[in-house]
Amino acid sequence: MIRVGPAGWSYKDWKGIVYPEKRSRGFSELGFIANYFDTVEINSSFYGAPRATSAKQWVEHVAHNANFQFTAKLFHSFTHERKPAPNDEQQFKDGIAPLVDAKLLGALLLQFPWSFKNEPENRQYLIGLQKRFQEYPLVLEVRHASWVAEDILDLLSELGIGICNIDQPLFSRSIKPAAAVTSRIGYVRLHGRNYANWFSKKADVRERYDHLYTPQELDPWVDRTRQIAAEAGNTYFVTNNHNLGKAVVNALEITSMLGGKLPRMPPDLVAHYPELREFTLR
Repeated sequence: MIRVGPAGWSYKDWKGIVYPEKRSRGFSELGFIANYFDTVEINSSFYGAPRATSAKQWVEHVAHNANFQFTAKLFHSFTHERKPAPNDEQQFKDGIAPLVDAKLLGALLLQFPWSFKNEPENRQYLIGLQKRFQEYPLVLEVRHASWVAEDILDLLSELGIGICNIDQPLFSRSIKPAAAVTSRIGYVRLHGRNYANWFSKKADVRERYDHLYTPQELDPWVDRTRQIAAEAGNTYFVTNNHNLGKAVVNALEITSMLGGKLPRMPPDLVAHYPELREFTLR
């Protein structure tokens, strides 16, 4: 099964674009997203362990979609600083426990920065991280091309870690698009192609991921995703180009291209992106 959805759902700039400007009492942004997609990647978990009370609410907000599964990013103390505090591991596990108990956690994403290169020390760190979180379905995202090697794919297969296939601005040592599978979980993430701001120290997170893919740019990824899904048990296709709802636009287009039919679309989004009215299957 291929599940498509955006990375995150709580963005101020989505109001009036993805979500209606005027909301009914009890309106749930996550519940709204679950009306249109079968997955969403939890981004807030990258910045800190979720609260179990929040995770319980998330479970409730997606209950109307029987096909829905979450994926979640691991807290950055494990992946970017790589110096977690003594209680970080247990706090994180306690926070996502409601998702696990409800059988709604499809994957835990170990997202490392470009500076995390294929070196002996880093390989050992990855092995140690797998031991700490081996009870979860793990997926590795790396961005440096040094990880593109057969022995690394073999290592991930032995560890039972899936590999995340990414689209990103391509520089000399950036990982290029691929359709690799190393576990029963297939994973694709689109980060956009904003070359001007990708490594800019002045750009904020919205500017860095500000790119709307054209259907022509999505076509190869739809083909790759079908290849991935043919080998994997469950495949997740996540759009991370979240600025002004572009991730939702592209996720709807991908859903259509994979499923062979036009999906339901949020009215406000169609009004803001009229090209959705003219979107045709490819």
